[in-house]
Amino acid sequence: MKRDWLLALVVVAGISTSQAAVAQTAPLDLIKQAVSAVGGTDALRNLKRISIKANAEHREPEQSYVADGEPRLTATSKLTISWDLESALARTEWDRSLVYPFPGPEKYSDVLTAKSGFTATEKGERPMSSIRVAAERRELERASPTLLLKALAAPERLGVLKDQPFGADSLPAVTFDEGWTKFIILFDRQTHLPAAIRTIDDDNLLGDAIYDVVFTDWKPVAGVQIAHTQTQRLAGVDVGKIVYTEVAPNPTLAAQTFEPSEAVRKDLKPAATANVPYQWVLRRITLARFIDSDAINYDAASVPGLKLVEITPNVQQVLGGSHNSLIVATHDSLVVFDAPINEWQSHWTIAAAKKKYPGKPVKYLFLTHQHNDHTGGVRTYVAEGATVIVGSPNKAYFEKVLAAPHTVNPDDLQKNPKPGSIIEVADQMTLGKGDDEIRFYRIANPHAEGMMIGYAVHDNVVWVTDLYSPTRDKAKSQGVIAFGQALKKYNIKPFMIAGGHGAMAPPAELEGIMSKN
Repeated sequence: MKRDWLLALVVVAGISTSQAAVAQTAPLDLIKQAVSAVGGTDALRNLKRISIKANAEHREPEQSYVADGEPRLTATSKLTISWDLESALARTEWDRSLVYPFPGPEKYSDVLTAKSGFTATEKGERPMSSIRVAAERRELERASPTLLLKALAAPERLGVLKDQPFGADSLPAVTFDEGWTKFIILFDRQTHLPAAIRTIDDDNLLGDAIYDVVFTDWKPVAGVQIAHTQTQRLAGVDVGKIVYTEVAPNPTLAAQTFEPSEAVRKDLKPAATANVPYQWVLRRITLARFIDSDAINYDAASVPGLKLVEITPNVQQVLGGSHNSLIVATHDSLVVFDAPINEWQSHWTIAAAKKKYPGKPVKYLFLTHQHNDHTGGVRTYVAEGATVIVGSPNKAYFEKVLAAPHTVNPDDLQKNPKPGSIIEVADQMTLGKGDDEIRFYRIANPHAEGMMIGYAVHDNVVWVTDLYSPTRDKAKSQGVIAFGQALKKYNIKPFMIAGGHGAMAPPAELEGIMSKN
């Protein structure tokens, strides 16, 4: 499934030139029409609280088996939502069935208070990070039946906008500045109801990406039309859907529904107001792999930060966060394996590599596969001047990644554009010779098309990501089997195996897992 990466350019251009555009209908008139279509101001004002039961499904587009392919189903959920619209309080009970990457149940509650938020499980409560509060608050506002009332009451925060592309059509639209968020509200021409509420989000790989919540299946609740199906769409690809099965107006909601415990109250954090990685937060939550930390890359409450751990004098592993890299020093340059998460971690890794090996530039970046959590910093390395090595057939995908505009949150490559050089490996490849020899192998596996492993020959260190995580993985999975078979196929008997997750371990650990029935 191909994404329309260029669509974001159209919308961004529409916003930047909107003051000169001639709209068919004034922004306030569009809002008035929508308010009337939804049920009118009185009905909206009388809807003060709401309780909802819903089913949801969640998909991750940048964890697909094939680059730019069908998004992976990560989970399905049953939701129970208690929502105080007047006070902007909400509690969502999640009963989830995780599908990918690790199947199993997950139950927890998200609670948004007036200025902060916390999560609750059977083990207790924990304050949300500031970026999580901001992301969840934004999505609560986006889905609120009373957002139109806020826009009606604040015409000074409405902006003129020319018709916006929406699928094969274009729809009248306005901008609405709500706190630190600029919503783009698109209206159905016939019904005048909101067809979608849009934001332009930064994504480490997609760049400026349109994120829509599309509203359909409108049904009356206490005189107010409420969309019972809300589809989340990123860059033209559906990544989630919430379907309301029961909606009750103005229920009695006990005050303690939204109250944090005394133990957690003192540590509550306000919503972040800048540099919020909305897509990372929202999609890692639904993937059940979000580190609820404003440090993003590591849990700042228990981990001081990233660090270099020496495997051999020429090989260093970057550890401390949820995702690792490997630095291999040759006689005149450096090769980095994987570029996890974002620009920040890439900056840290590049700086640490140069400090450890003065005078040696980062000449190559080797990527094991295309998934966003291991490639989010690729543009940083290209801005540094590195050549990127990827497995076939992923070159075309990364060419688009390098060409994508990043104007929402300009990165190094956006600020100083340069052409990227990408080498695609069909089977195997060797860099250097003698003490500098590094080999890359494209291997059969169940995780991602074009997956590779790396091998620093002189130091006898193998790098593997996701298929096997040294010290972390204990079970014999299909990924572990694929990795073990690759080592056997290429007659690699490493001194040490280092992982994109976990840490490092001697091959005896892998052999023990492989020997299990």
